[in-house]
Amino acid sequence: MFFAKPLLTILTGLCALASCATFTNPIRKTNGSDPHIAVSGGYYYLMTTTWTNLQITRAKTVEGLKNGETKTVWTDKTASRCCDMWAPELHYFDGAWYIYYTAGNGKDLGTQRPHVLKGGATPWDSFSYLATLTSTWAIDGSILRFSSWGNYFVYSCFLNGSPQSLCIAPLTSPGKIGTPQLLSQPTLSWERVNTPVMEGPAALYHGGKTFLSYSASYCWTASYSLGLLTWNGSQDPMLEASWKKSGPHFTSANGNYGPGHNGRIVVLIPCNNRFFNSPDGSEIWNVYHATANSAGACDGNRYTMVQKVDWNSDGSPNFGSPGKVGTAITGPKGE
Repeated sequence: MFFAKPLLTILTGLCALASCATFTNPIRKTNGSDPHIAVSGGYYYLMTTTWTNLQITRAKTVEGLKNGETKTVWTDKTASRCCDMWAPELHYFDGAWYIYYTAGNGKDLGTQRPHVLKGGATPWDSFSYLATLTSTWAIDGSILRFSSWGNYFVYSCFLNGSPQSLCIAPLTSPGKIGTPQLLSQPTLSWERVNTPVMEGPAALYHGGKTFLSYSASYCWTASYSLGLLTWNGSQDPMLEASWKKSGPHFTSANGNYGPGHNGRIVVLIPCNNRFFNSPDGSEIWNVYHATANSAGACDGNRYTMVQKVDWNSDGSPNFGSPGKVGTAITGPKGE
């Protein structure tokens, strides 16, 4: 088992201590699916599903991401992973950034597999292909970290005859995993609308507690929403019994339908890039996608939204409801 070194500089130089900037949602109007944000060296780095390649947009404010500097960091002509590039995420291990994403052959979605690229000391550096993590269907891979248990790869899977569920495997190095096992299955009614689904896992750490948010139900419905797994704090995190399920926690509202892909929830803290802390470290923010289609949608018309996470009296996250598009929002503290 390997452990990541602390990323001491991830929050340095983000912004001077000044009044917070404001922004309005959405921060990406189209091709805003499966959003993910990492923070490093004074920049927000945004990735979303663009289907045919992997792109990164960077800016020094959330509002700035709307027209930020954008570059394509990966295209691929290898037939088995050329196409349908989904759900890219930036994660940092021991001095380098890695992109975890899903891709297949473009002809059969049954060929979707999780892949890894290795970059440099900043997310803006060049990336090279590192590895394919599974030989079977898997999507929406993300990283789960524990100081005492090590690092894990969590993803959406079919295993041992299960419906589309969450799987977990030890991450023995940034490009290799151990034997996977089922972590949780969609057994509740709100996880089974149209089709039983659990996907888009994202780790969240707060107040000494570890959470995994995920998206439930079929993404082509307005019932697509966020659920939550809460670790009990002591038992093996690969065991289903070590987690308590609750939800739904984030559902359609204010003209935003099917909010999810874990919101591709962003937490601004070192070594966790789906949720992100505010630059001054006092807040946690959520980035997610939604659609204006009241029937729900799972295509490039989904847009990217950002809003703050609050906290319940028991220490669990309170995601609230998707806010109305166009509303002015005070940005992360310290921006």
